[in-house]
Amino acid sequence: MDVALYLKALILGVVEGLTEFLPISSTGHLIIASELLGFHDARGKVFEIVIQTGAMLAVIWEYRERFARVIAGLFSDPAARRFMLNLVIAFLPAAVLGLAFNGAIKKYLFHAVPVALAFIFGGLIILWVERGTRRTAVESVDEMTWKDALKVGVAQAFALIPGTSRAGATIIGGMLFGLSRRAATEFSFFLAVPTLIAAGAYDLYANRALLSAGDFGVFSVGSIAAFVSAFLCVRWLLRYIATHDFSVFAWYRIGFGLLVLSTGYTGLVNWSAG
Repeated sequence: MDVALYLKALILGVVEGLTEFLPISSTGHLIIASELLGFHDARGKVFEIVIQTGAMLAVIWEYRERFARVIAGLFSDPAARRFMLNLVIAFLPAAVLGLAFNGAIKKYLFHAVPVALAFIFGGLIILWVERGTRRTAVESVDEMTWKDALKVGVAQAFALIPGTSRAGATIIGGMLFGLSRRAATEFSFFLAVPTLIAAGAYDLYANRALLSAGDFGVFSVGSIAAFVSAFLCVRWLLRYIATHDFSVFAWYRIGFGLLVLSTGYTGLVNWSAG
């Protein structure tokens, strides 16, 4: 057993779980962490996508009663049907654009320097939204219309740019479009389920030739680590937003992005983006 490889899988799993649902970009962190750990080949890229499933399962477990009610009420409860329809509508923009531009995005943007720039720009957007005046029209996820869902879905499409943050785009975009902080955050959690399932399934199928039975252990360690850390992060975030805004994450993004750029510029770290 390659202990070093399993340790890398554990570290990346924890990074994924802690960053997937915060507005700081899990993909961006994974790209940078993978480069630092030397685990950024083609198989490593598939690993990064697969372990997102572990984080997604944490949301399903945390909201298992809600998902169970929705599934049970699809044919009898209008609220359950509206909730499911909103998820489908919000999922579509990123799905369509992702299929169209996936290759180009991975070729040109899945590198440390573009990610760092997206970190900084995203941080500035968060500060702008948090310091502006907003009108809250939707207090809970149950009050959302299909138009609200579509707006959040369009916002999520910007997260196809690595470093932007899927959670950041959906949460901050939702707030900008009139959702309360909690409604935007919870809908971001729910929207992660179809989004991460689709991304994981697509990448597994597209890169199936790169995988072997020997990868099961490494992928399992990463996915379990992502599940545990994401579960703890989701619970913490719901408590945090009750009394705080997202400005601290904005400053973190800006600082982290500047750190990556400065280490690359000075030669302290030889980022593969060159």
